[in-house]
Amino acid sequence: MAGCSVMPDDFQPNLDAYFARIGYTGPRTPTWETLDGILAAHTASIPFENLDVLLGRGINLDPVAVEKKLIHDQRGGYCFEQNSHLLRVLLALGFHVTPLSARVRAQRPRDFTPPRTHLFLRVDIDGVSWMADAGMGATSLTTPIRYHVEGEQLTRHEPRRFIQEEGKFFYQIRYGDEWSDVFEYTGEEMPPIDRELGNWYTCAHPHSHFRNRLIAARATSTGRISLLDRELTVRHKDGTAVKREIASPEELLSVLEENFGLRFPAGTRFGPPGSPWPS
Repeated sequence: MAGCSVMPDDFQPNLDAYFARIGYTGPRTPTWETLDGILAAHTASIPFENLDVLLGRGINLDPVAVEKKLIHDQRGGYCFEQNSHLLRVLLALGFHVTPLSARVRAQRPRDFTPPRTHLFLRVDIDGVSWMADAGMGATSLTTPIRYHVEGEQLTRHEPRRFIQEEGKFFYQIRYGDEWSDVFEYTGEEMPPIDRELGNWYTCAHPHSHFRNRLIAARATSTGRISLLDRELTVRHKDGTAVKREIASPEELLSVLEENFGLRFPAGTRFGPPGSPWPS
């Protein structure tokens, strides 16, 4: 397993290259409209994926390495890559941004305590706090929402809300009539050293979700498309979903390229669960 590392943030992103990558041509002033346009374009263009973990390459959070991977190499990444780069972009544009930590709770019972391995962003604009999160897979935010404000909030895709129970704060998503936890948070800042620790667990610990499952996702104008192990799901904004199973390693490479823009050489085989592929 290659190393998983992070370095201090003293890096200025190439804004022109970033905006070309996500197809954003709007204003660059630090306003809600700019944040909204960037978040929508980012989640539609840069896929969430953990493929380097399965290839044994590790995840390097050095800002130069992140920009090369996401922007110049046309790849995707998970929260520590996606939201770290988005953080640098927003700071360069003059936004006031705070990186925050969370415990991912998707499909986990309340009596289970997951590791603090998620990075998301609080963006303060004219005295109002907003949440931005381009690194939560098939539930990544496509519209900024008011941070820590109770009540349902609409987005380009699924409704969201924040609730408080027994002294804990939960961020939730609604599918149909049912609310589900996305993550639990305290509002604690996540500086680079905490991101380094979280990134190590996420990409190197044998019990990490990302060491044992193949994941890719991105938003679309009509909904979302996601890949979990060998199951491809196309979910529409009305909540309906079409699923199909990928039959071979060769088909997997085609699906990654056609649906997520991720290109790998013929014959590439990923770690669990992609290899060995059952006959």
